[in-house]
Amino acid sequence: MRIDGSDYRTIWLDPDGRKVHVIDQTGLPHRFETRTLARCEDAAAAISNMTVRGAPLIGVTGAYGMALGVSRDPNDASVESAHALLLATRPTAVNLRWALDRLRALLLAAPVSERVDLAYAEAEKIAEEDVAACQAIGRAGAELIDKARSGDAPINILTHCNAGWLCAVDWGTALAPIYAAARQGAPIHVWVDETRPRNQGASLTAFELLGEKVPHTVIADNAGGHLMQHGLVDLIIVGSDRTTRAGDVCNKIGTYLKALAAHDNDVPFYVALPSSTVDWRIADGVRDIPIEERSPREVTHISGRGADGAPIEIQLTPDGSPARNFGFDVTPSRFVTGLITERGVCPATEEGLRGLFPDLAR
Repeated sequence: MRIDGSDYRTIWLDPDGRKVHVIDQTGLPHRFETRTLARCEDAAAAISNMTVRGAPLIGVTGAYGMALGVSRDPNDASVESAHALLLATRPTAVNLRWALDRLRALLLAAPVSERVDLAYAEAEKIAEEDVAACQAIGRAGAELIDKARSGDAPINILTHCNAGWLCAVDWGTALAPIYAAARQGAPIHVWVDETRPRNQGASLTAFELLGEKVPHTVIADNAGGHLMQHGLVDLIIVGSDRTTRAGDVCNKIGTYLKALAAHDNDVPFYVALPSSTVDWRIADGVRDIPIEERSPREVTHISGRGADGAPIEIQLTPDGSPARNFGFDVTPSRFVTGLITERGVCPATEEGLRGLFPDLAR
């Protein structure tokens, strides 16, 4: 996708075919920088500190992290060590485990002498699969957008957090249909809620939409229900970090409240996700999905740009006030209109998912 008129992916290999480069998302939108991942530990740190973020991109970064690990030592112990280190970085997004398990199984079954080349090839394959899946999600979602349009008036779409190309390798999940429809000429306006506490909507989604020249307006998180009550939202599309086989969806904290407001106001609520985000092992998302709890500092402080243009961080809360920072919540499937996947749109049910992915359902 585009930054200042140039095309980028979020992660790519050095020409030497070994070092990995990523966009440092912690500096956006005010500072664009890239980082080099030369060791497995670098990949683990990038995932943990959210240099990279978003379920699909976390999975791909984990795969490259495994490759970096075995490039230093391809023996069984190193494979297991890299797997454990990377898996411990973020507990909620299932793409990470999915990618790491895929690499571990492949490598442990291969001769030690072939593991380095195999690891890089498989990580690159996972990255390309992610791009293809997100493009397909975009095509399927663009058809939904086209059907929801009324005449020549712009369709108003609300999204939460950042589920655009920065959350994946390219194109993204929830924003992929918007990009696809916009490039086809559909008149679109996006309501971008700020998504406290890390403000991925106000910073990352707005940054992406500017790059793609998609009309949008940044709003406070709590404005979504008001907009729905007054008929200013035609459609909601969000992403997912983990989806149960029964269609429950775990996404950035605050998604559940958007779904409740959408249900009360008859606004279609869609979730866009690649099949790698489906956790076929569990059915009850509220009970079984682990919810990451991050540093309270993300709640008590906020980052931005000062009057002189330099990045700053300021404290919001009084000294001594405790805070808790739950990263995600779960939206039960009964509040989800449908799931937009790389194989099309289905009901948020086990039957719906099995119908699209009989080869993956266990």
